[in-house]
Amino acid sequence: MVPYAATTRGVTVTVRPVYLDEPSDFFEKRFVFAYFISIENHTDEPVQLLRRYWRIEEAGGLVREVEGAGVIGQQPVIKPGHAHIYSSYCILSSLSGTMEGHYLMRWPDGRRFRVTIPRFDLRVAAN
Repeated sequence: MVPYAATTRGVTVTVRPVYLDEPSDFFEKRFVFAYFISIENHTDEPVQLLRRYWRIEEAGGLVREVEGAGVIGQQPVIKPGHAHIYSSYCILSSLSGTMEGHYLMRWPDGRRFRVTIPRFDLRVAAN
């Protein structure tokens, strides 16, 4: 797994994508990728993850945008020096693609800011 990382305003997002051979089906053009994410708070204040936005682009140029509240049903508060870790998945109809996006975060005083999710590759040959 190749890690991808980006830091915005003291919050580091690290992504490790992996192709999942078992649930994928080459003949049905169903390619399943898991991604493991760590969101580390290197600031002196807690931050809360409110929303997520994803831009998913497939090899053929198809683009999907996905957004919603929190991640996997949670809006975690990440204390200074701590991390929130989770995993999810994406299904493509092509052998490769990319994902990128941002999280909407909130400081304790209510100010909001975006944290970059680095662009990362989804490739069947990556394993």
